Amino acid sequence: MSLQRIPWRSLLVLFWLTGIVTACRQRSDGWGDTPYVPPTSAWPLVATASPQPIETQAPRATAAPLCQAGLTFLEDVTLPDGTLVARGDSLDKRWKVRNSGTCNWDNHYRLKLIAGPSLGAPQEQMLYPARSGGEATLRIIFTAPLEAGVYRSAWQAYDPDGKPFGDAVFIEIVVP
Repeated sequence: MSLQRIPWRSLLVLFWLTGIVTACRQRSDGWGDTPYVPPTSAWPLVATASPQPIETQAPRATAAPLCQAGLTFLEDVTLPDGTLVARGDSLDKRWKVRNSGTCNWDNHYRLKLIAGPSLGAPQEQMLYPARSGGEATLRIIFTAPLEAGVYRSAWQAYDPDGKPFGDAVFIEIVVP
């Protein structure tokens, strides 16, 4: 029998039946056991912007701080070291200092107790505002202890990041 004698409709039916039989046949390698189910989403699909390219440059060195904090002690204005004071007296201690850094001190700069007794003063105080290169007088009100002895209290300036800087300032008194 030649192809010329088979009607074209019969050939079409034959191809169609072959496709159905092939599609319905189960695979013997185990892959055809589970029917394919396309993924579904519980959320509506939303168009998003195309992703931005990721920079792959080497890390950069950190920039130097905008300014350097500095404090230089110049002199005791009141109560020089070793001053005799009465028990329980109020003590007005002042130090003359220079803002030797390049930062202007504002209300974010602090003076903190770093050693010795607080002598009745709060352990953290605002550092007196001063422009870079300018001089300032730091002032803390202390109270002399009731017991006799030599007392020394040390205070340090701190920048807004909490880093100490400059010379420490001291009060040293003698209660007879």
